[in-house]
Parts: sequence; structure tokens; C-alpha cells
Amino acid sequence: MAVVETTAQAALQQTGVRLTPQRLAIAAVLAQTGKETSAQELYDRVRKKHAYIGRATVFRSLDRLVSAGLAQRLERPGHVSAYVWCEPGHHHHLICTTCRTVEDLGEESVAPLVETISRQRGFRVDHATLDFYGECRSCSSRSRSSLPRARGRVRVGAAARARM
Repeated sequence: MAVVETTAQAALQQTGVRLTPQRLAIAAVLAQTGKETSAQELYDRVRKKHAYIGRATVFRSLDRLVSAGLAQRLERPGHVSAYVWCEPGHHHHLICTTCRTVEDLGEESVAPLVETISRQRGFRVDHATLDFYGECRSCSSRSRSSLPRARGRVRVGAAARARM
């Protein structure tokens, strides 16, 4: 909690926003979640520990945390917003669509792509935010181990080939 408090206080001060006890509680719950979470889900979690915090306070605090760079708004299927706690420093995200875990992806992983875009397109990238959606290693290995093992060769019919 002390790390979250220090980080939140510094980031919010830079944007001219005060770190209230409510914002600190919301930031701490979001940071502890470790997964992308909707505002409603976060509100439900916050209320378990801090019954005095209202829904509007959670929604407004999320906007302030996003503005301060402490949280990022992600889009779930169906155009539903979800939020994830962000450590300082620019980074991107790997988002598991099965377990909803979010992993930070450092700028160094994306730098070769930015260089390629600059070289091939003559486009100078000032800022990029990338969210990669898929299945994490853990969920992927679980789903592979639960599939029945194929025996022999798998044949692809003409109808299936036409769709490929």
C-alpha cells in the first residue's frame, strides 16, 4: 500500500489533483486486483472494505487515475470500458481474454515495430498505446492439455479449405 500511495501521490500532484483517502483506497484496490476490471466490478470490491465510498466517487477517481497515468482504460467486447493499474513509465499490455490477467509489455518490445513503421512509411511515431488481447501462457497450456489428442492425420475438407 505504501508503494501505491507514494506513486499515486506523486502522479496526482503532477496533474494538480489531491490524493484523498477515497482515491487512495480506490487506487490500492485497483493495484491489488492484477486484472482488468470494469468500474462496476471495482466499485463492488471497494465497497467491501470501504462502505462509505460511493459509485460516483469510484467513476470520477478512475478518470483522475487515468489522467494521471496511474490507470489505463481498456475496451472489453461490447464497448465496455475496463481499467488496469499502471506502473510509472510508458508500456503496453498483454491482456488474457480467458482469465483477464494483464501483463505489462515494455517499450523495448515494441521499439522494433516503431522503427519499421518509421523506415517503411516515413511516419514519425510520437506516442503509441498497444493492447494485445489473447491467451496467457497459463490459460493456453490449460486449454491445450484439455483438448483430446488427435490420432493420425487431420483431413481438411473442401468446404473447410474454402473458408481458409
